[in-house]
Amino acid sequence: MRLPDWISADPLKGVRDVKKLLRQYGLSTVCEEARCPNQGRCFSKKTATFLILGDRCTRQCSFCAVTSGLPSPPDPEEANRVALAAKSLELRYVVVTSVTRDDLPDGGASYFADTILSIRQAVEGVKVEVLVPDFQGQQSAVESVVKAQPDVFNHNVETVPRLYQSVRPQADYRRSLEVLRAAKEIDNRLTTKSGIMVGLGEQYEEVLEVMDGLINVHCDIVTIGQYLRPGRRNIAVAEYIKPETFEKYRAAGLQMGFKNVAASPLVRSSMDAEEISHV
Repeated sequence: MRLPDWISADPLKGVRDVKKLLRQYGLSTVCEEARCPNQGRCFSKKTATFLILGDRCTRQCSFCAVTSGLPSPPDPEEANRVALAAKSLELRYVVVTSVTRDDLPDGGASYFADTILSIRQAVEGVKVEVLVPDFQGQQSAVESVVKAQPDVFNHNVETVPRLYQSVRPQADYRRSLEVLRAAKEIDNRLTTKSGIMVGLGEQYEEVLEVMDGLINVHCDIVTIGQYLRPGRRNIAVAEYIKPETFEKYRAAGLQMGFKNVAASPLVRSSMDAEEISHV
């Protein structure tokens, strides 16, 4: 399907210095691995979402461009390298995510905690947002991350329950909601966040039901963006959602009680994360 006129990604300008620094520290970003259309926008502002625990994912979500396969053992020095890169980039707000590591006993939660602590030690006054997998629903793993005191705890539900089998076959909608609920119950001062993709064949009312589910687990922020097919092996776009529908989602979310709602075609979970986090 040809992109409609209202979707136009920023050109890849000003990215060379950021990519050079990332390679210098041997780091990956979800921006590159997931072929995000906002690389030009974010890299030009010297921001990036660090991808920890390698670049191989143990799951095979049909929407995602990250390579699936058997991951390498975690690198014990990775947290320190992320912290040094954040310091070199003079970041005030750092976003950290990971591939899903179902092969690890805690799903990689301890590495998230170590990375948060290393960044705080390296960069004075920094804020840290984590975008975590579901840790197979382990509350102890969620607790490990929350106790490291990220400023924002993000876990994406991604789509409506009806489409999980085709979009996230190894995930579970209720489990994802429980991850967000558990994080807030462990520390009710924590800002929680989730993201939804549209254009996969969902109905408008189904998205509202998901938003209502997020409100019921006290999620503070929701992001809603257009799914764009990153490669031929990924699931096809079912529909390009018009800008006015995104505005309806935004208005509905604010009325439901979200502290912030970012909704437009090119919104991504980590895009403009610092600005969106002000609640």
